[in-house]
Amino acid sequence: MGVVIVTGGSRGIGAAICRLAAKQGHQVVVNYVGNAGAAAAVAKEIGGIAVKANVADEADVTRLFDAAQELGTLTGLVCNAGITGNKIARLDEHEVSTVREVLEVNVTGTFLCDREAVRRMSTKYGGEGGVIVNISSTAAQRGSPGEWVHYAASKAAVETLTKGLADEVAAEGIRVNCVAPGLVETGLHEAAGAPDRVTRTAPLIPMGRAGKPEEIADGVVWLLSDAAAFVTGSIVTISGGR
Repeated sequence: MGVVIVTGGSRGIGAAICRLAAKQGHQVVVNYVGNAGAAAAVAKEIGGIAVKANVADEADVTRLFDAAQELGTLTGLVCNAGITGNKIARLDEHEVSTVREVLEVNVTGTFLCDREAVRRMSTKYGGEGGVIVNISSTAAQRGSPGEWVHYAASKAAVETLTKGLADEVAAEGIRVNCVAPGLVETGLHEAAGAPDRVTRTAPLIPMGRAGKPEEIADGVVWLLSDAAAFVTGSIVTISGGR
């Protein structure tokens, strides 16, 4: 097992991924941008390191990957960092500044991290190969009308990026896949001003409940493993049927 970077790893789905990846034997870099205390707590729990870096900043991304490679050979990247903006609203009610920030983090951030991972893991550059897992959302297919159309669009871009990159680097020892969670019990909803969103939306899910961060982590860590050795360019939906 080598080193795995998990962006946005201080809480929610990201923290669950960090914990499970460490349990499976990976050395884990817990990336964060704002909550140093939470990131440090996760890193201490799993024996990893916490590194502050804004994924939308090119210099920060380079520094994040440099810190990871000090631990050993980089073998995996999970692009989990993502934001929705600070409110739930129709498209015509969102500010352009919010849309730009969401696109910068969710799309540009994924591009920058994926690019850096390829440059360090691809056999084209002398690397030993590895795995990239991008995190999307079922919103990419539903469009999230009345809530986060801009966020849904950003996640659709992540899925397209995943498919294209997977084909580009398939012969260079890198597998690239995407996990698309549905409704999950995290702090994302409260941060967007809708703490009741999970309770309100859960009845729409065929399985009758929201997912847990650990259930998303199961899929992500499977994609990181040799059990998924013939899987690339896939969008794995984990959503309870919705």
